Amino acid sequence: MTSSVRLLFFAGSARAGSFNKQLARLGSMIADANGIPSTFADLGDYPMPIYNADLEAAEGQPENAHKFKELMAAHSGIFIASPEYNASITPLLKNTLDWVSHVREPGPSGFEVYKTRVFALGSSSNGGMGGLRSLTTVRQVLELGLGALVLPDQFAVPRAKEAYGEDGHLKNKDSQEAFKALIQKLARAAHVLHG
Repeated sequence: MTSSVRLLFFAGSARAGSFNKQLARLGSMIADANGIPSTFADLGDYPMPIYNADLEAAEGQPENAHKFKELMAAHSGIFIASPEYNASITPLLKNTLDWVSHVREPGPSGFEVYKTRVFALGSSSNGGMGGLRSLTTVRQVLELGLGALVLPDQFAVPRAKEAYGEDGHLKNKDSQEAFKALIQKLARAAHVLHG
């Protein structure tokens, strides 16, 4: 693996106690522990108005859309931990993906960033399915809407309230190893795509 591979981890939630932010942070910790440079980002640090074409025409894209696009562009692989809201994607995550797709300059456009990064998906929820139902929508937005390459593997942490230890790692060692394997696969795919 070359040092050109960098992974970005973020969750589609800004809530302080979000299980998905916990999952994204854990992913970044696992990557770093395995020699893969990574960044954890909190969407709460990149607030944006709800996408509105009239607002965009009048004011352009918000500064945070440009900043988040640049952050994505600086990484070759991206892991998104998606909460499940009513069996679907969160408004925060959809809004972020939409705004970034409208950024044109400077550097590569938002669409170019989506089409030249590898994505992996995961979720963490108190429910028995671990939030998996949201990932179908996230995958559809990324693949069909934005032309992104998304790994077929996905990871879920059900009954999340009891799943994490005090150190932030998963108590179930098999689950922890499965998550590590997905992160390593994301890094390998990003290396192949970016050489």
